[in-house]
Amino acid sequence: MPVEPLSQKELEDRLAGLPGWSLDGDRLTRSYRLGSHFAATAMVVHIARVQEELDHHSDLTLGYNTVSLSVHTHSAGGAVTAKDVELARRVEDLAPGHGAH
Repeated sequence: MPVEPLSQKELEDRLAGLPGWSLDGDRLTRSYRLGSHFAATAMVVHIARVQEELDHHSDLTLGYNTVSLSVHTHSAGGAVTAKDVELARRVEDLAPGHGAH
């Protein structure tokens, strides 16, 4: 089943509910600064689990105490789709301050 890109209006509406996330070209992006390398590594593991559950994988970068994501849908020509927004929402739920850690 093909996944359709979101329109500019749909993207703006959905990004309004995802503080810290932004559109960078054709990708949703977000970085998190955590308290330690261990906390950042743990968050990467939690994100990997979510990606497997959704069968949707982002570019994920681990720094000393930072985690950065860059998300788009290859099967939609590299555009942002509802799958990307769902992944972003699920990752945001994992972020410190949301009680998932």
